[in-house]
This record gives sequence, C-alpha cells and structure tokens, in this order.
Amino acid sequence: MPSNKILEQKQNIVKELAEKLRNAQAGVVVNYQGITVEADTQLRRELRAAGVEYMVMKNTLTGRACDEVGLGDMKQYLEGMTAIAICGEDPIAPAKITKAYAEKIESFTVKAGFIDGAVIDAAKVEELAAIPPKEVLIGRILGSLIGPVQSLAYALQSVVDKNGEEAAAPAAEA
Repeated sequence: MPSNKILEQKQNIVKELAEKLRNAQAGVVVNYQGITVEADTQLRRELRAAGVEYMVMKNTLTGRACDEVGLGDMKQYLEGMTAIAICGEDPIAPAKITKAYAEKIESFTVKAGFIDGAVIDAAKVEELAAIPPKEVLIGRILGSLIGPVQSLAYALQSVVDKNGEEAAAPAAEA
C-alpha cells in the first residue's frame, strides 16, 4: 500500500496535468519507443521552440488526468511507452512536429490526439498536420479576396484606355 506522501505526490501530478490539458488547445500522444537520445533531444528542442510542452508520464496518471478533463476516450491509447505533447497556442504544432518525427523514425509513432476537447485518432492527427501554416492560409484568403477586385480594376482601366483612344483620335484629325 503506497504511503500518504506518495499518494499525495501522485494526486498533485494528476492535478497539474489535468490543468495543462484543460488549458491546451490541442495535444498528441505518441509512442516514443526506439527513439535515440539525440533524436529525442532534437524533438524536444523543436517542440519547445514551437511552444509545445512534451512530457513522459505514467499511463495511469495521464489516464486519470484525461478523465478529470473529459478526455476519457484517450485512455484506450495509453499503453506502452507513451509521451504527450500539449500546446495552448498553436493547435497544429504538436501534430506537425510529431508526425515529422514519426516519418523519420520507424518505431516512433503517433497514437492519438485531442483538439478542442475532442479525442482524435492517429489518422485525424495526420490530417491536422497536413494543414498549411497560419501565414499561408492568411495569404490564400487575401489572394482570393483581392483577385476579384484586381479583375474589376483591370476591366475599368481597359474601358478608360479605350475611351481615351477614341476621344484622342477625332482631336488629331481636326
């Protein structure tokens, strides 16, 4: 039977993780088995630079924290060597970075994830990772908004040019 001190420590860990999950926009659960120390260090560096918190935690503690915040469906993916990447700002960053590592390292796999309080499977995480960066999406939207306006401007300019040529021709004959 665990002592009260150990039990209290575990409860605090669950409470902290639950708070992080509650404040996160998205997260990804991965199987990190087989990753080298060098690759793990590089992964952590990239995740940290993107504002993603990456942690290895006992599956039972992670499962209890998930239950506490309404992500109970996540427990089915918490088997084996599991790590979780959580982000409060950019919901796509954990998916993009972990998917890139899963493609590089054969034994490193994406198990599942969550976004806006809903659990998603590995296929959905890969779809999420395929979304272009925010800047590209903004550029596409602006391009689609500016396109019709530019077409109208070109059409109006051609009318002005055509009318200007017709008015200049009679003046030249006189």
